[in-house]
Amino acid sequence: MNRNSVSFAIGALMLLAATASAKNPMVGGKEMFPAKNIVENAVNSADHTTLVAAVKAAGLVDTLQTPGPFTVFAPTNAAFAKLPAGTVETLLKPENKDALVKVLTYHVVPGKLSAADIKKQIKAGHGTATFKTVSGGTLKAMVEGGMIVLKDEKGGTSTVTQSNVFQSNGVIHVVDSVVLPN
Repeated sequence: MNRNSVSFAIGALMLLAATASAKNPMVGGKEMFPAKNIVENAVNSADHTTLVAAVKAAGLVDTLQTPGPFTVFAPTNAAFAKLPAGTVETLLKPENKDALVKVLTYHVVPGKLSAADIKKQIKAGHGTATFKTVSGGTLKAMVEGGMIVLKDEKGGTSTVTQSNVFQSNGVIHVVDSVVLPN
């Protein structure tokens, strides 16, 4: 092997090692794969079992597996636990499916918005960006302490605790509270 071949081989090995060590984001203790869709990844997150159960009860699995793209603000189990006692159980009842669908689709914005995209819109909006949700409602976003904070139609807030979990059909931003439509 000549000197150029050795240099090329070393460079190729370094690139391979760097690629192998680049990890996909971890959510709920599980690796999220950008080639999988929102549902395929969410079902693996131990932090999102309540959200997954709600998506199934609402009949939204097929919708969230379409090409989208979607931006999903995904509440954790702890976020659902902050709701008044009995709220989740009541929403999961078959007779409350319409209300459940409205709450869940309020967490979804059409398009694939990264944290940088959201912050750019916040800056353009002089501190606030307004997003139309799939449910037809609006969510406001602002930056507080360097974090993206959502404000719902009832005045409640939720902070993005993990952003830019890219999926084949969009992006998930993990949030610490459930946002509620009017």
